[in-house]
Amino acid sequence: MLFGSKPSAVDWLVAGLGNPGQKYQNTRHNMGFLTVELLAEQKGVKLNKVKFKSAYNILDFAGCRCLVMKPQTYMNLSGEAVREAAQFYKIPAERVLVIYDDVSLPVGKLRVRPSGSAGGHNGIKNIIAHLGTQDFPRIKIGTGAPAGGGGEMVDWVIGVPSQAERKVLFESFERAVLAAECVIGHGCQKAMNDFN
Repeated sequence: MLFGSKPSAVDWLVAGLGNPGQKYQNTRHNMGFLTVELLAEQKGVKLNKVKFKSAYNILDFAGCRCLVMKPQTYMNLSGEAVREAAQFYKIPAERVLVIYDDVSLPVGKLRVRPSGSAGGHNGIKNIIAHLGTQDFPRIKIGTGAPAGGGGEMVDWVIGVPSQAERKVLFESFERAVLAAECVIGHGCQKAMNDFN
């Protein structure tokens, strides 16, 4: 395969959502960042290349070449980064896997979905707008919601989980990496059966 597919080709895009900067580093809204950082760490790679408004790297994962990215646009504009990378490598939406936090799920609960609405998540809303479809796979990581709900939501998502929650969440990042591997290697249906 000397002149076969060029090595720069990318099969999948894996985007972990979050907000850049020290201030947001370990907040509930950064579950996606923390998961893809763990994935990269397991592969002995750093997400330290800068392009597509992202910190990223390309690595072999689940038998595919995957561009693993952390959009640096802030959550609400995540779609700009995802669209740039997807267009550059001509990756169809069904091979754009997005990992992010979900307040409607209990802490640490995973939910794999092949498509769906934004469900009030601004990062996903923006990705749907930029990709022009909601048919892309995603892995949601539950952060729970504040007891009062409503106006406290912003403080909740940019708040830092408790020590007990962090332990549960770290285990869920490990499971989310396995779920991502399953989505890419075996398809969404199997991942939903195994991880939901």
